[in-house]
Amino acid sequence: MAEIIWEKHGHIRLMTMNRPEKLNALTLQGEAEMSRCLIEFQEDEQAWVLIITGSGRAFSTGSDLSTVHEKWATPNRPPRLVGADGLQIWKPIIAAINGYCLGGGFELALACDILLAADDARIGLTEVRWALFPGIGGLQRIMRAIPRGWAMQMLLTGDWIEADQAERLGLVQRVVAADRLVDEAKQLAERICQNGPLAVRAVKEAALRGSDLPLNTAMVQDQLISFKNRQTEDSREGPKAFVEKRAPRYKGR
Repeated sequence: MAEIIWEKHGHIRLMTMNRPEKLNALTLQGEAEMSRCLIEFQEDEQAWVLIITGSGRAFSTGSDLSTVHEKWATPNRPPRLVGADGLQIWKPIIAAINGYCLGGGFELALACDILLAADDARIGLTEVRWALFPGIGGLQRIMRAIPRGWAMQMLLTGDWIEADQAERLGLVQRVVAADRLVDEAKQLAERICQNGPLAVRAVKEAALRGSDLPLNTAMVQDQLISFKNRQTEDSREGPKAFVEKRAPRYKGR
């Protein structure tokens, strides 16, 4: 059985981790399947927004611990969204977090741009419970996402928090009913798809690249990226549609 279900909905792509009996803990095969989907999303000009979710009772609990030593012994892992050498995808990615989102599963969610959580979500970096280290981005991202004390408490205890607390802390942007989670994520993705796709990607790239730069350096970078965006067909279509009082027809070029 495939560990990843890949669906196309217009300009939206839906990736569902599909190993529910193991709370969507991924094997090397699952990682390879996910990698192929991410690369396809990155390269497909008609794919504008990605939603990642899980089947059954979990988003994901990360790596399958029964195969973790096999993974460590594998020198050439497929390209992933997480980690210092992760894929740089400037298209928007939404995490639709259902049920358990723990360890590497939460590290994956933290690598996404917008996080929606079902009201039954349980979120945490639990690696220390198993004498492991959250080393594929989760540690540094959570330290930058929420107050230091809360981040340290979650990291050092390995405890998880519930969806409503995650929303109060700003870890997730919205909590929705579990049976509405994917529909809400699709509605958000559709709203993003109404915008100029190349401008959306330029904004994401500038925001992420600039977040660790001094302000003036980041603003110079923004000017360069903005100049490049002004050369696109879509950047001419947007103002034209506004003047003509009609919906813009963006082509991603």
